Amino acid sequence: MSTETDGPAVDEAVRTLLLLMPRLVGRAKRLPIPRALQALDLAPRHLALLAHLEYDGPASVNELAARLEVAPTTVSLMVSELSRPGVLRRTVDPADRRRHIIAIAPAHTATIGQWLSGSASAWERVMGDLEPAERATVITALLAYEAALEPRPERRATQAPL
Repeated sequence: MSTETDGPAVDEAVRTLLLLMPRLVGRAKRLPIPRALQALDLAPRHLALLAHLEYDGPASVNELAARLEVAPTTVSLMVSELSRPGVLRRTVDPADRRRHIIAIAPAHTATIGQWLSGSASAWERVMGDLEPAERATVITALLAYEAALEPRPERRATQAPL
């Protein structure tokens, strides 16, 4: 393994992460879905929605759309999918009766919290062993990786070079 002064060289770090990421995703996907939620055919997008509601509390469709970085219509669809079986509930916002607040239904709060805690506990163990600057580096690196995965808009051939 080629190393630089404080760690692996870029090519070795990339190789390690390319091999590691599928294992991480695979292990996260193997966290057992609670029996009460198994029939719902939950997708990763549902997990992200439920995690926001669990950790950040009830929110409007527009607030959830901003947090998830998706269109409000996408959130409305997910909320409908999870409201029908009673996993989520919609209540009218007393401050603005045109707006609905989305929350995890009380009957599912404990189940969803327990399910999400498996992943949260793993992160707490990892982050607890790091110094604050190291935690910031991990978060910054993951956010930068996510941004780097976004497709770049193609420049048109007729577009003048910058």
